Amino acid sequence: MGPLRAISIAMLALALGCGAAAAEYPERNVTVIVPFPAGGASDITGRLLAAKVAERLKQTLIVENRAGANGALGATALKQAAADGYTLLVGSIGVFAINPALIKDLKYDPQKDFDLLSVAVRTPNVLVVNPGLPVTNVAELISHLKANPDKITFASSGIGSSDHLTAALFWQKTGTTGLHVPYRGGGPAINDLIAGHANASFQNLGAVAQQIKAGSLKALAVTSDKRTATLPDVPTMAEAGVKDLEVYSWQATAAPKGLPAAVKTRLEKELVEAASAPEVKAKFEAVGFDVVASNGEQFATFLKNETERWRDVIQKGNITPGQ
Repeated sequence: MGPLRAISIAMLALALGCGAAAAEYPERNVTVIVPFPAGGASDITGRLLAAKVAERLKQTLIVENRAGANGALGATALKQAAADGYTLLVGSIGVFAINPALIKDLKYDPQKDFDLLSVAVRTPNVLVVNPGLPVTNVAELISHLKANPDKITFASSGIGSSDHLTAALFWQKTGTTGLHVPYRGGGPAINDLIAGHANASFQNLGAVAQQIKAGSLKALAVTSDKRTATLPDVPTMAEAGVKDLEVYSWQATAAPKGLPAAVKTRLEKELVEAASAPEVKAKFEAVGFDVVASNGEQFATFLKNETERWRDVIQKGNITPGQ
């Protein structure tokens, strides 16, 4: 057998082997890490995506909540997992774009340690208060904050989360101060806000839309560039008198770096089509999420820009992991 024929046969065997691997994936359950407690925006996104992808792949996707350190514990677990497509992560802007700019000794780098698969959804934050707080709009809240410096508590899903940094930006823009109270996720923060143990928060719209509609929380403004269909009577921050405070939080999916090419391609495809499926899209929109459904390449470009943006915000605000 000549050398060229031997090479051709070897390449064909390799191609057939890769095709077989893609066709066989997944052969067992897939774990989806949500690096926050149940009830928050990442959890909602992860469970909706997992259910639809499981249906499409005809395999079980098991959601595991691994909370701590603004998602860093779960993200580090993803980095340490095998790059075989059987461990995924659904996480927030904090996990992907804020932690790297905020935490100096972070044990993972999303742009180097992960295969970025898809940005699934985005949502503005909404400024909500406990109904017992004596304010009905943003102007009244600003006056209340100035009259009570460092006394009004702002709950967040964790240090460095988008709700934390949005609150910090709000204080900077309005010349006010508040007391930041970080929780181990959006769910616990929302529960304490409803119970009256915290006064205010910039929560993801998708995580509190139902509580707002039920009257458990009072919405004062959204951080989008225009009003949302979910809460059409709630003004934007600009309409409420606070300029340059447009913030969107987003949820995305990644895997450990080094996925087999065929597996990565299939996961990207399944995640994009799952988020875009009419019944899934309707569920996302019902709780205030806009479907993005980007591919991995688009995600990589977007993440680079977002990381630079939040690094600038953190540096200008002198924000540290202990704040």
